[in-house]
Amino acid sequence: MNLLYLKYAVEVAACGSINKAAEKLYLGQPNLSRAIKELEASLGVTIFERSSKGMEVTADGEVFLRYAKGILKQVDEMDEVFRNNVHKKRFSISVPRASYISDAFANFSKVISEVDDAEILYEETNALRVIQNILQEDYKLGIIRYAANYAKYYKTMLDQKDFNYELVMEFRHVLLMSENSPLAKKEKIGRDALQNYIEIAHSDLYVPSLPFAEVKKEELPNDMRRRIFVFERASQLELLSENPDTFMWVSPVPEKILERYGLVQRVCEDNKKMYKDVMIYRKNYRLTELDKLFISDLCQSKRQVCK
Repeated sequence: MNLLYLKYAVEVAACGSINKAAEKLYLGQPNLSRAIKELEASLGVTIFERSSKGMEVTADGEVFLRYAKGILKQVDEMDEVFRNNVHKKRFSISVPRASYISDAFANFSKVISEVDDAEILYEETNALRVIQNILQEDYKLGIIRYAANYAKYYKTMLDQKDFNYELVMEFRHVLLMSENSPLAKKEKIGRDALQNYIEIAHSDLYVPSLPFAEVKKEELPNDMRRRIFVFERASQLELLSENPDTFMWVSPVPEKILERYGLVQRVCEDNKKMYKDVMIYRKNYRLTELDKLFISDLCQSKRQVCK
């Protein structure tokens, strides 16, 4: 199979148009169109549906493009390694937006100064994206977060996708707020006490095999008057720090981060729901020394917040 044809197909899909893709690839439109047809003929599938709107990817095309992107990425990586004669140590992980995990990563980053060449990928995101990163984007490790009552759905999906999975931490959410918040001065906080405050949330509502509406009803109950959805953890911390009328449900936070942002964490006496953070990776993947170092720092950070 011609690697150039793979590149052409990926570019056509990105542009949604033969003409636009031809301009970017510095090819004549007829030559590009002919190459795509030859590719489809060699595979025996239709990658694109031609319409007045442009080139629309078919269901078979989605599958093909996923493989094509993976192949092109591997070719680029191989080319870089052997062209520069550099054998970099690599570490990649996708995680939930959790301060104890980011604290572990910050400590782990200190070992990089002892490594000659390294490439490190760290992404804070939701459970669905974590899974996709490992299956489609060549990330090696992931940590997914879910409510304990959804464990059976996740276990079924992880077994089907041929993942290893190991519990990192089980916890109840705590309330995170400014040290100047009136809530912080209460001896006991019930859910009713939150009604006049603004909840910060990121709405990562994904559970395998369950409809979005059902998960939303349980994870974001309609008993809060005001919510702000913020998907980036540092911005969440800044907002909580600056606005004493805000709060957020979070996993336990390291003391040094609380001090840095002028925040406090409190237990809500009505909150009984358990959550799990679970590390996942492919069953055929062997943990590297960098992986093991990060896991060690992660366990240490977990112990600090679980005292």
